[in-house]
Amino acid sequence: MAENVLSTPGHLISLAARGFARLSESRLKPLGFGIGQLPVLIALQDGIANTQRDLAKFAKVEQPPMAQMLARMERDGLIERTPDPVDGRSSCIALTKTAQKRMPKAITTLLQGNSEAMAGFTAEEKQQLTDLLGRLISNLENIANSEAPLS
Repeated sequence: MAENVLSTPGHLISLAARGFARLSESRLKPLGFGIGQLPVLIALQDGIANTQRDLAKFAKVEQPPMAQMLARMERDGLIERTPDPVDGRSSCIALTKTAQKRMPKAITTLLQGNSEAMAGFTAEEKQQLTDLLGRLISNLENIANSEAPLS
């Protein structure tokens, strides 16, 4: 029975995710970034979000952990905050010049790691895996939303 559980998609995806996280973390660390910061870095670089609330929503994390991450990123010189001109209670968050300069290398590093991990896969297999994982994530989000407690 244990062998069957360890060969399920959920377990194998978990192992792959941990492997990717270890690889990415070790390669991002010399650039001053952590893998957990990646959604924030991308959202700020691409102009997707610039408030703590929007970043938390984009990264799919709760506000308290996002606040802690942003405090560490500010301490490490990766982000800077300015008062929001529209809402004085919140701040606009932006990447520092230092973080902006490091981002291209970080993205190249992550893409290289993905390429190495996908060695031996055809372009069609890579696309199929991406599509299947997207569907799986959507299913998991639908399950989580349907099981959310009523307020």
